[in-house]
Amino acid sequence: MAEQNGRGVSNRVDNRAEVRDFLTSRRARITPEQAGLGLYGTNRRVAGLRREEVALLAGVSTDYYTRLERGNLTGVSESVLEALATALKLDESERTHLFDLARAANTGARQRRTAPKQHVREGVQRILDTIGAPAYVRNNRLDLLGVNRLGRALLTDLYARDIAQGNAGSRPNLARYMFLDDRSRDFYVEWAAVAKDTVSALRIEAGRNPYDRGLTDLVGELSTRSEEFRTWWASHNVRLHRTSTKVMHHPVVGKLELTGEALALPGDAGLTIITYTVEPHSASEQALNFLASWTTQTPSGAGVSDATAAEAEGNTARQTYPEASNETP
Repeated sequence: MAEQNGRGVSNRVDNRAEVRDFLTSRRARITPEQAGLGLYGTNRRVAGLRREEVALLAGVSTDYYTRLERGNLTGVSESVLEALATALKLDESERTHLFDLARAANTGARQRRTAPKQHVREGVQRILDTIGAPAYVRNNRLDLLGVNRLGRALLTDLYARDIAQGNAGSRPNLARYMFLDDRSRDFYVEWAAVAKDTVSALRIEAGRNPYDRGLTDLVGELSTRSEEFRTWWASHNVRLHRTSTKVMHHPVVGKLELTGEALALPGDAGLTIITYTVEPHSASEQALNFLASWTTQTPSGAGVSDATAAEAEGNTARQTYPEASNETP
């Protein structure tokens, strides 16, 4: 949720509303039995724990917890936050989010700001170029700032449109691709799961950096244009993204099962290298090797401007090189 200025434009993430909705949603998912409390009576008007039950578990008064749940984390101690995290059975991502919300609540009001333009240093780009697997650098808004040749070939949909329109220097955004480009639903075999993870990544960043103009603008755009994004954003689920396995359907090489690893760049705050690997001796390894071979036969930086044409080319190539196919006869 975001505050609005006089023109109805989002200024920043509303910290009090974020705290209220996050704590309320976490409380609602835990039953007394899960919390180790006895169930007294059957006439419960709440789906999960009552406020007084959370207060009991956290070792604070009901009035104090009620104040916290109404969005006022001003002056809250680290020990109380730890007790709340335990009482609400928060996982690592949720605990991090709670502490981020408390930090934002205690830094005072700030103006929404435009973050300095981020870029990939030459040394980092050289690292990308030496990685023999698909790799890219993204920021916390999921803008792609740098990519190696195989990464560009893997994520061809994100670059093909910009190249076709003469905007080869523009920065693709994974969240926009996920929710505003229908091709993503074909590319990611388990699209809903990947899309929900995307929302969770943006949600945790919004708690960490509620005054980032680019982030609030992106969330506002996606909330306006995608009902699915708007629904999942309202769930307040968060997730730290460090590793995950995705199944993709590439227009040239077909099905790929890739494991992504996130490598933070300590010297470049907010930037992360994402690189994908495959199981050795698997069909996905064969397909990825073929994709690497295919990229050497295309001009540097070229993308696939039409997914249908690319898939037709891939079908032809797999007939010529059947070892690259990972489909069962």
